[in-house]
Amino acid sequence: MSEALLLVSFGGPEGPADVVPFLQRVTRGRDIPPERLAVVGEHYFHFGGVSPINEQNRALRTAVELALAAAGRDLPVYWGNRNWDPLLADALGAMAADGVEHAYAFFTSAYSSYSGCRQYRENLAEAAAAVPGAPQVDRIGPYFNHAGFVTPFVDSAFDALGRLPDDVRDSARLVFTTHSLPQTQAETSGTTGGAYVAQHREVAALVADAVSQRTGVSYGWDLAFQSRSGPPSQPWLEPDVGDHLTSLHAAGVPGAVIVPIGFVSDHMEVVWDLDTQAQERADALGLPVARAATPGTDPRFVAMVVELVGERLDAVPVGRRPRLGDFGPSPDRCEAACCPNPRGPRPALAQGPPDEAGRSR
Repeated sequence: MSEALLLVSFGGPEGPADVVPFLQRVTRGRDIPPERLAVVGEHYFHFGGVSPINEQNRALRTAVELALAAAGRDLPVYWGNRNWDPLLADALGAMAADGVEHAYAFFTSAYSSYSGCRQYRENLAEAAAAVPGAPQVDRIGPYFNHAGFVTPFVDSAFDALGRLPDDVRDSARLVFTTHSLPQTQAETSGTTGGAYVAQHREVAALVADAVSQRTGVSYGWDLAFQSRSGPPSQPWLEPDVGDHLTSLHAAGVPGAVIVPIGFVSDHMEVVWDLDTQAQERADALGLPVARAATPGTDPRFVAMVVELVGERLDAVPVGRRPRLGDFGPSPDRCEAACCPNPRGPRPALAQGPPDEAGRSR
């Protein structure tokens, strides 16, 4: 059987003319007023109308292709987005034209949530239904607790501490950030609920413990949220990272390191929400902050992708796949009740119980 790897991501505009159509596609069916789109659009125009995410995915695709070849895995790598070119249907069409019969989908989202997992599976099901001869697609599960994802954050948090002034470094606070979600989605994430926040807290604790061991300083830490996009009347996860920096300053904390564990690369929600807005808030407070880098194309992250694919190709039982912390490896397939669509059930790929070996087919 001809197989491939499919890199699945969010997508982003690559020029000023793309910004409004991109935002319209992202918010389709969500009744977002035009004035809100105009505000968000300014974030992209601040960077010339270009989101970093597509270039970052091109770099990741190239790095994974090289790493697969070096590992002796004869597996082509395709790439498709939810919201901008290349779209998932285009990627599945290219695979069908190339004779690919089966693909493993790697999501650029490490955690369990509707928008970070199930929605991509719905997107894939919709795309497959529109493409004659589309390959069968199975997803690679959440990888938040894999060493290839966690360890780069340990190093980047340590490096960020080194950029703080000497007199505040040992008393600084680690502020871990991720994308905020509606509370209802957070509460129903995973199979039994609450997985999104619990998984992030697990990663934060792993990183903080490793940094403390390396430095000999016991650093306190918090989990904050960013990039809220819902109406004020809808409860979302809090605290917002900017508000949290204000609270830390009021409490006498002399500095902070922001560690964006919710993101695999430095895309728009990192360079705008953290490097621009949060930095401006910190500057206004007189609070020294440094932002840790995301994994991007760190060789350990790239090697993780190859390892995750290898676990599937070699039918390694789920229970024998190494992971950090207490959660253990994620199953290959999602149960029907996992991360439900708040608007009602829709077809989704890679759903149902795995076989005894942990395989999804």
